[in-house]
Amino acid sequence: MILRKVWGSVWNRSSSGKDPVTNHHHRTIQVPVSSLSSSSSLGAFDQLPMDILVQILIMVEPRDAVKLGLTCKAWQCLASDNRLWIFYLQCCQEPWDSIFFAETSLRSGYPLRMVSCQSGELSFMRIYSQRAQVPGSIIIDEFIIVEGGSGYCKYGWSKYASPSGRSATFLEFGNIESPIYARLQQFFATIFNRMQVKPSMQPIVVSLPLCHFDDTESAKASRRQLKTAILNVLFDMNVPAVCAVNQAILALYTARRTSGIVVNIGFQVITILPILHGRVMRQVGVEVIGFGALKLTGFLKEKMQENNIAFQSLYTVRTLKENLCYVALDYKAELSRDTRASMEVAGEGWFTLSKERFQTGEILFQPRLAGMRAMSLHQAVALCMDHCDAAGLTGDDSWFKTVVLSGGGACLPGLAERLEIELQDHLSSSIYNGVRVVPPPCGVDTAWHGAKLISNLSTFPGPWCITKKQFRRKSRLNLW
Repeated sequence: MILRKVWGSVWNRSSSGKDPVTNHHHRTIQVPVSSLSSSSSLGAFDQLPMDILVQILIMVEPRDAVKLGLTCKAWQCLASDNRLWIFYLQCCQEPWDSIFFAETSLRSGYPLRMVSCQSGELSFMRIYSQRAQVPGSIIIDEFIIVEGGSGYCKYGWSKYASPSGRSATFLEFGNIESPIYARLQQFFATIFNRMQVKPSMQPIVVSLPLCHFDDTESAKASRRQLKTAILNVLFDMNVPAVCAVNQAILALYTARRTSGIVVNIGFQVITILPILHGRVMRQVGVEVIGFGALKLTGFLKEKMQENNIAFQSLYTVRTLKENLCYVALDYKAELSRDTRASMEVAGEGWFTLSKERFQTGEILFQPRLAGMRAMSLHQAVALCMDHCDAAGLTGDDSWFKTVVLSGGGACLPGLAERLEIELQDHLSSSIYNGVRVVPPPCGVDTAWHGAKLISNLSTFPGPWCITKKQFRRKSRLNLW
């Protein structure tokens, strides 16, 4: 009944011409509801509290709320109120905190420029409209196997809540010569066929692998060569625009940060990458080679063999590791507890693990248990923090005190809490103060969800993507 009265009042006032219709092409100006002047009239609704009027608007569709705002200045102020459009944005698939972080921190594109985080300076009405017009993009994450990869490619639409498909990654990054073009082309064609889409219809977001960790000229050249090969293939397939971002940066965005340290426990390498305002600071990073998820799986395999637990394949061991293993907060205390747990693996029956469950993850902190002479995880992270502190890249040290875990090997329960405890013992009190370790925000799909944040931005694809024309022009300029 209230809504009928609202519409009756609106259209009566509109048709009578008592209030001029506001030009909808003007620039929206944020006006607090409390600042409505006494001369601004809402007709029969002047007697209702403003909060009640906002609740009435919430009950209508966004399109109708916009129409209502065109009738007079008073309704326009109500219809453009941020509270209303925040409510509409909260009804989207993405969590509100993700939307708010993206729209206040990532709008400027790469490289990031500092944007004020005060929501009052943004018109969420305009943001809602812009996000509704953003074209759906295809996200392809981890399509190249490197020493830091997991071997599984995740792909899907940016409008979906999670990847729509996964496939074993058969493309191995090595020598970037002529065969890489054909192999990339074959791989992307396979993904497009599986998704039943035409490459020319939407932008593509790809995650760049954590390869060639160091900051030498040869490493930079190899990274550029790989990125150029990817862009060449996609633009030859008539993709309209491409956004290529480092996996570690995407993982950091998923954790709602633009600065911090990303610890990627990959297939055979642990990579610790400091990131400042969305840019990788390789000169102060740390890498532990030959120590990653494969070593964890191999150690569990040895323990199962020692305890006469029969299995048919390494896939079974990996499945048990991902579902039963965890990291103990206190290793010595855990040894005296009953930690038995069982699960069924399809095709092989039931398996029961006990101490192997936490001994597997313990080698990250005590590599000698697996016969390795390598730097432990907490030592590597502490060393990276010391590098960041000594480099003095900013006026304060808060930027590197958020540690985000990523990669399949980082998904072990208890790993973040244990790493935080160990860092306290290996860092000076001044550096440790404020340190926070964040587990993989979206598990093995963390980088994919970072790409999703970018893909659904109100400013996408503009500042984040490179078009075919821009790429060809840049390539010609580089030749000279």
